[in-house]
Amino acid sequence: MNGLRKSLVASVFLLFSSPAFSAGPAASKSQGPSTGSAAAPVPEAERYARRCQSHAPSRNHSTQGTLLWGTKRAWNSKQQGDEQRSVLVSVDLDAPRLTDDRVKSLRLEKGHLVASPQASTSLVGTVLQGTSSQGKPVEVALCGAEPAPEDPDMVWYRIETWNPVAQEWENPCAASDTVADPRAVAVGGVWDASGARHDVPGKLTLACEAGVITKCIRWGYKPWASRDGQSLAELHQACTRMARADYCGNGRSHTHDGTLIDIYDRLGVLSPTTEVSAGWDPARASFEAAWGPDGATCLSRTRDGRALETILKECPGRFQVGEPVELGQEDRCTARRADLNAETVLLRNRSYEGQKDASAQTGGR
Repeated sequence: MNGLRKSLVASVFLLFSSPAFSAGPAASKSQGPSTGSAAAPVPEAERYARRCQSHAPSRNHSTQGTLLWGTKRAWNSKQQGDEQRSVLVSVDLDAPRLTDDRVKSLRLEKGHLVASPQASTSLVGTVLQGTSSQGKPVEVALCGAEPAPEDPDMVWYRIETWNPVAQEWENPCAASDTVADPRAVAVGGVWDASGARHDVPGKLTLACEAGVITKCIRWGYKPWASRDGQSLAELHQACTRMARADYCGNGRSHTHDGTLIDIYDRLGVLSPTTEVSAGWDPARASFEAAWGPDGATCLSRTRDGRALETILKECPGRFQVGEPVELGQEDRCTARRADLNAETVLLRNRSYEGQKDASAQTGGR
């Protein structure tokens, strides 16, 4: 396969290797998970002096379920169950908490942050004000920046947030066995718990590698880019629904970590995979669903093997069941939105039917 002009077989929980930054990690002061009781408060001056020193490396060593933002769901490891929670969902661009005196605010240019008014000023060490999914304030430190080799308009950031429970700076991104210190990318807009994206003046998202916001960018759906004069922003949003199998558009996923999918779209950013590889066999796959920014527009079956009726009950009135609708390329669906227009479907995917155990999946990209 050659870049995005070829087909893509994607793993919903694809993990990417993390490049080294100039500052190596310091010895960890905390090896265990956060506890329910908070440590003694740290004075502000000392707190800022300790940023970007990797005091507390990620306490999680595998992602749990499916992730939208790619972040940890709570500082307390015993509260990781709700997939609609996150320790960091947005960051303020105005009035940094701590930065170079020449920097009054930040702005987003495509996939990277720029200091304002001094555009050439380094942002490493800057502390920004963020917000958790519960509306609580979170301090976010920019600890490293590296241009992305896959896109000159994009920068990978290493970030740390102040953990108020452990009183430590730590990476808020959910880690895995293969990516111990995940990075983040700056993306315009803010996503709520339902998975809907909103344009909020002065705010953006620092999306981590394990989350589908970032994965859809890596798969080619860069919201700041366009193809044939058409913005990819809606395709990116549709991809975040597809990657999590969020059929109802309510933020609830219906897939397993590592499940393989084949993605293709109306603009030709990605095309159906036709060749057999070590990780994918097109003959075993079948059409699953078509997607829009607010969830599935029609579906044939579920990705994780549960009965289609369970989805219909989860979002009553959303889908109509009747004669199969032909979408082309032998894709047809039996449950559809009333406003479905087969000619304008943004995104479609195929998968292996009835994959209830993600451990059975191998390979993928």
